[in-house]
Amino acid sequence: MAKVRVGRIGEQIKKEISQIIQYELKDPRIGFVTITGVEVTGDLSIAKIYISIMGTEEELQKTLLAIEKAKGFLRTEIGKRVRLRHTPELIFKVDESIAYGNKIDKILHDLEGTEE
Repeated sequence: MAKVRVGRIGEQIKKEISQIIQYELKDPRIGFVTITGVEVTGDLSIAKIYISIMGTEEELQKTLLAIEKAKGFLRTEIGKRVRLRHTPELIFKVDESIAYGNKIDKILHDLEGTEE
């Protein structure tokens, strides 16, 4: 039963973080960010948030820096919106799966073009 609760809380945090980043963070360094997943520990003390950032490497670094600076604000907002005794610590990780998938797709597309 505890795993179900952790999963629901993870999905709620994912939804709320997405809305906060999209509508409430006014930092111009933040580019196109997608929350791809959230893993919450069993004791709800840590939430690993996987983000995908579209753009160049420089834009990726600027966006990561801006999100790290806003981590306190994000945690405070999560605390207000998700009713928990203790708000989990937020750890942001870059999810490279979308960029990797695009790279594979481009390679396959190039191979398809050379066969003809």
